Amino acid sequence: MKRFKSIYIIPVATILCFSTACKKDFLDRFPQTQITPEVFFNTEEDLALYMNGMLSLPNRNTYLNDQSTDNAATTAAVEIKSMMTGSPSSQTITGGWSWSRLRDINYFLENYQKAAVSDDIKNHYVGLARYYRAIFYSNMVNRYSDVPWYDKTLNPTDEALKDPAAPRTEVMKKVMEDLDFAVKHVRENVPTGTPGKWAVYFMQAKIALHEGTYRKYHDELNLKNTANEFLQVAVTASEEIMKSGKYVIFSSGKPDQDYATLFESLDLTNNKEVILVNAFDQGKNVTQNVNGVVFGDYEQSPSRDLVQTYLMKDGKRFTDLPNYSKFGFVEEFKNRDPRLNQTYIYPEWKREPGSTTYVQRLNKNFTGYHQRKGYVNSTDQNVYNSIDFPVHRYAEVLLMFAEAKAELGTLTQVDLNSSINLLRKRVDLPDLMLAEANGNPDPKLKMDFPKVTGTNAGVILEIRRERRVELAFENSRLNDLMRWNAGKLLEKIPEGMYFPSVGNYDLTGDGIPDIKLIPEGQTIPSDREKNSLGVALVYYTIGKFDSTAGVYLSNGTAGGSMVTDVRKRTFIEPMYYYRPIPETQMILNPNLKQPFGWK
Repeated sequence: MKRFKSIYIIPVATILCFSTACKKDFLDRFPQTQITPEVFFNTEEDLALYMNGMLSLPNRNTYLNDQSTDNAATTAAVEIKSMMTGSPSSQTITGGWSWSRLRDINYFLENYQKAAVSDDIKNHYVGLARYYRAIFYSNMVNRYSDVPWYDKTLNPTDEALKDPAAPRTEVMKKVMEDLDFAVKHVRENVPTGTPGKWAVYFMQAKIALHEGTYRKYHDELNLKNTANEFLQVAVTASEEIMKSGKYVIFSSGKPDQDYATLFESLDLTNNKEVILVNAFDQGKNVTQNVNGVVFGDYEQSPSRDLVQTYLMKDGKRFTDLPNYSKFGFVEEFKNRDPRLNQTYIYPEWKREPGSTTYVQRLNKNFTGYHQRKGYVNSTDQNVYNSIDFPVHRYAEVLLMFAEAKAELGTLTQVDLNSSINLLRKRVDLPDLMLAEANGNPDPKLKMDFPKVTGTNAGVILEIRRERRVELAFENSRLNDLMRWNAGKLLEKIPEGMYFPSVGNYDLTGDGIPDIKLIPEGQTIPSDREKNSLGVALVYYTIGKFDSTAGVYLSNGTAGGSMVTDVRKRTFIEPMYYYRPIPETQMILNPNLKQPFGWK
C-alpha cells in the first residue's frame, strides 16, 4: 500500500450536522443550532478540522473533463455541446446556482474568532477560508458574470436574499482582496495534500490571468481598460512562485518519458514540479474509472485537431507540411513533439498484459485515437487506483507568467527562456524565439484566434499552442477558450484518423497491415485475410455517418477522416459564454437579471 501523510478530514456538512440541523439551501434556511459555535471553535484543532473539511481537490477523473472542448470527441451529453445542438433555456440549464459551499465558508468566518489561539494561527485559517471563497466566487463569475455577494450566513427573512446581483467588477474586487489576504497569511508549511502559501499564489495568478484576458477579449463587458491591472497581478503572483526557488520543471533527462511520469506516478509528494498534490490511496479512493474511459472504451476519444497542434521534433509546424491533413495514423506520429506520444497512445505502444504491439480500435462515433494521459498501463488495481494527481504544476505557473507578459506587451526573450523554453527543454524541443514567432505567425492559429492582433500576436499564439499541448486533458481548455473569446472553435465537430479509401492499413508502424476497411453492406468473412506475420486482419465496414457501417468516414466509402457527429453546432456570442440563472431562482428573487441574452 502506498504512503502519504494522512490528513484527518471530516466534510464540513458533517461538522455542521453537529452545529446545525443539516438543513439544505442555506440561503433560504437559518441553521438551528444544536451545538453552539462557542463549543466547537475553541482550538487550532477545531479550526484545522473545519478547514480540512473544506478540502475538495481535483482527482484523476479530471483527465476526462476535456469532453467539453475541441480536444476530444464524446457521446456524452456535456453541457456546452447540448447547448449548441439544442434549445437551451433557464428551464433546461438548472445546474451551477449552488451556494452551500459559500455558506460553509462564511459560517467559519463568522465564528473563528472564538478560538483561543494567536492571531497568526487565526489568520492562517482565515486566509484559507478566503482563498476558498475567492475560488468559489471566481467560478460563479465565470458562469454568470454578475452574481449576488454574500459575506455572511443568512436567515430566511433576511432582505439580502432579494438583493440584485452585484456587478462583476465589484465581485472580482472582493475576490482579489480575499486572495491578497490569503497570500500574506496562509502558511508555507502545511500538511501534504492541503493548500499552502504557494498554492494560494498559484490561484491568485490563475484567477487574475483569467479575468484579465476575459476583460481584454470580451467587448460585451466594456472592461478592456481594466484588463491590465489583473494581468499584472498574474505576472507578480507567478514571479513570486518563480523567485521562491521551491519548484522546478521535472526532468531526469529522458524526453520521451519525463512528461508522462507526472501523470503515471505512484508518488508525487516529493516531485519539485508539483505545487499541490492529491495523493491517492487504494483504501481511500476506489472509484476512479479513468482507465476504462480514457482508453476509448467509453464516452470520449482525443481529437485530430489536437494531434495537429503539436510541433515537429525540430520545432517546425506540423501544419506547414504538404498534405498534412491526409497523413495516416503512423505518419502523423513521426518526429513529433515527444509530448504527443506521452499524451496519446502511439504506434508501437504495448498494452499490459502481454508484449504484443497494440492495434488501435476504430469504435463508431469516436476518433480512433486513444488517450494515454491519465491511463495507467497496468492490470493491477492497486496500482492504477493509487496514482497521484498533480493538482497544480509549476509548468502552468510558467505558462501563466509568459502569457500575462505577452498580453501586457512586456514579454522579452529572457522571459521566454525562463518560462516556455524550460518546458520545451524537458522534451528536447528548440527554444521559442520571440522575434521569429512575431515575424512569422502560424496561419492556422491566426485563423483560430482572429481577435489576437498587434506586434505580439505571433508569440501569443505560440504560447496558446504551448498551453494547449502542455495542459491537454487537465481541464484547462474550456476555460481558456471562454476567456479568449474563442467559443466559435467549438462549432467544429471533432474528427479522427484519416483513411483515403477501403484497403489494408498498418496502425503499429511496422509496415505490416493490421486492419482492413471494406465498404458498408459487404459481409466480413469468417476466414479473414492474414498479414505476413500470419495474424488475421481486423475488419471494419466504412460508410457515411449514421449508416450501417462500423466506422463513419467523412466521405463514406470514398474515405476521409473519422466522423463523430453531424449535428450542426451553433455557438451564440456572447450569450453562450455564460449560463442562465435557473428559472426557479428568478421567481424566488425577481431582482435578479439574466446575463447576456438568456431568458
